Amino acid sequence: MALSKKPVNGMKDILPREMEIRDYVTNVIKTTYREFGFTPIETPCMENIANLSNKQGGENEKLIFKVLKRGEKLHLDTAKEENDVVDFGMRYDLTVPLCRFYSNNANDLPSPFKALQIGNVWRADRPQRGRYRQFTQCDIDILGEPSNMAEIELILATTTTLGRLGFSGFEIRINERRILKAMASYSGFEEKDYDSIFITLDKMDKIGIEGVSTELLENGYAKESVDKYLGLFDALADKKNVAEGVGFLQETLGGYLDEEISGNLREIAQTVEAAKAADFALVFDPTLVRGMSYYTGTIFEIAIPEFGGSCGGGGRYDEMIGKFTGQNVPACGFSIGFERIILLLMEQGFEIPERPKKVAYLVEKKYPAEKLTEVLKQAKEARENGQQVQVVRMNKNKKFQKEQLQKEGYEEFVEFFNRD
Repeated sequence: MALSKKPVNGMKDILPREMEIRDYVTNVIKTTYREFGFTPIETPCMENIANLSNKQGGENEKLIFKVLKRGEKLHLDTAKEENDVVDFGMRYDLTVPLCRFYSNNANDLPSPFKALQIGNVWRADRPQRGRYRQFTQCDIDILGEPSNMAEIELILATTTTLGRLGFSGFEIRINERRILKAMASYSGFEEKDYDSIFITLDKMDKIGIEGVSTELLENGYAKESVDKYLGLFDALADKKNVAEGVGFLQETLGGYLDEEISGNLREIAQTVEAAKAADFALVFDPTLVRGMSYYTGTIFEIAIPEFGGSCGGGGRYDEMIGKFTGQNVPACGFSIGFERIILLLMEQGFEIPERPKKVAYLVEKKYPAEKLTEVLKQAKEARENGQQVQVVRMNKNKKFQKEQLQKEGYEEFVEFFNRD
């Protein structure tokens, strides 16, 4: 049987044009984030399965690619449950590995620690536009900073990066997990039900407020509580300004919402608005949940109109490192949707600005070796002067060869013939 030439479903080959854009975007990201003081790190692609299955990753824990034990550890004939055959898993995000990394290396790191991490992650998800089973994530995180300076820096660094990549008119949607809890408590829901309620609320953009109401009622929650809860969202529909939205909630919820929480969110919005370097709007979105259950405070998401969905997000997760060390450490992170950014740039016909001039040297096949040395020296000098030079043998169908090279971005051709 012939071998399959297609990649595994949900994974893809990356052709040269896309790879060139990916390299450019990666360089812009790294350069910008370094300007904000973030330090690159790297973590392994696999983690202990217990780390990945600690009930912190929400629905993503159902999508883990699990790795079988090897050699003497693997006993399929006597295995009774999954733990008997699985010990590792492919990471489904970069946050869990970062927390383990920090827990293991905190003594050798500054405080606060500003981490930059770019790497592949894997999820056994249903492939669709902009979503793959293997994809690149790009995260920045600030560990050890309890104040909202972390949120402010993360939002400014991320939006500055998007601006440098040519995006404008996008939104940063912002909310607070503790505000979500205060709204649920005010409406009469019990704390044990919050996660279930938030999972349904997270579907608001897909099923609408009526759909959310129907699902909550079907799940057995009291109609009085459901109506009171959704009435808050209805009243907030036209209050996109952060100060206006949280001000309304502070007045309505009263003692259910700590004034320090609403004041913190207003301060973040005010500071970001005054210091931003890109064209975007910071929008209060009380329906924003974020799927990861490890979030403890501020949460945010990138909405780019051209994509029609989320292109990244993050938030504060102050209790996650404590799962490893027994002692909580303030932590906040923001992830750019790298693959979706690349998709949008490809669809827009993005051209890399200020890239080196690409020149192709076409050398006749019978060109003598002693003359070829001079051609290679000439190419070396051109590269030292900032040009990108490819030296290739001339094909019989020279016209077709040039057309192919032009598709790769080569804009000038130099031909070498043996005239002796």
